Amino acid sequence: MLLRLLQEEPASQNLLEKTKAALEDWLPTVVTWMAGRLPALVFILVGTWVALRVGRGLVGRLQRFLEGKSPEPGEVRRIQTLAGIVRQVLRIVIVAVGALMFLFTLGVPVAPILTAAGIGGLAIGFGAQSLVKDVITGFFILLENQVRVGDIVQVTGIGGLVESVGIRTLRLRDLSGNVHIIPHGAVDKVTNLTKEFSMYLFEVGVAYREDPDEVIRVVQGIAEEMRGEPSWKGDILDPLETIGVDRFADSAVVIRFRFKTKPLRQWAVGREMNRRIWKKFNAVGIEIPFPHRTLYFGEPKSGTAPPAQVRMVEAGGKK
Repeated sequence: MLLRLLQEEPASQNLLEKTKAALEDWLPTVVTWMAGRLPALVFILVGTWVALRVGRGLVGRLQRFLEGKSPEPGEVRRIQTLAGIVRQVLRIVIVAVGALMFLFTLGVPVAPILTAAGIGGLAIGFGAQSLVKDVITGFFILLENQVRVGDIVQVTGIGGLVESVGIRTLRLRDLSGNVHIIPHGAVDKVTNLTKEFSMYLFEVGVAYREDPDEVIRVVQGIAEEMRGEPSWKGDILDPLETIGVDRFADSAVVIRFRFKTKPLRQWAVGREMNRRIWKKFNAVGIEIPFPHRTLYFGEPKSGTAPPAQVRMVEAGGKK
């Protein structure tokens, strides 16, 4: 074994000397190469860090400015969600650009990287089409302020109170307390019942013998009484709008009215209005008809109707 090591020692020393000579020749080249690129690399790193700080500061300042103009909790949540999305996208873009510049300065070819990233992004896009659609649609729903937390909306046939609006889903709670999670990609139409103001549209049915003008005067008087009361005048924005006689139903003449109210207050105003209409109509003698049926025995051309046979039956079944 010792003899073998002694025989191999000259070869090892020769290899060591060759390696040392190669390092002495290569090291100055590496130092020169690094010295020529080091300022650019440092500049890219510092520039990336500064861009991240500046971008974060600008987004934060814009967020505080918008929150100051819109102090409502729902609007503040919307602004915070949008600011978080913009901040995250800006961070990804700055880091990606900085990394590509850093690699390009080092001499690494970035074209294959960009090609691979493009192919990978295309594959991910095909595989997650619904997710991408949810995110993009959710961003524009938030940006355009279509719905806010606290609104009453109808989406995809489901109505309820908006509890949260995220970047991917919309959360609704209906009147029964059920929670519905709806992806933004499934939203093709949004009906907002509480945007800026609300309308309560209601109908009043009266008997055919009643005078429609008198009915309208009575209903308008009830509405003016409500508008004059402190507990209701803040909820009712405009005087009662009379649309007029809408249709002739089977047992009633239907007259339509409309109230303009604050958001979310249309149902409370409408319930109180219905209660007062019922009491007032009973007090002044205006008939609110209930469904009934009139029996017609027919009439021949002679003008005389056939007699109706009526039988009186006592409780025991005796005639």
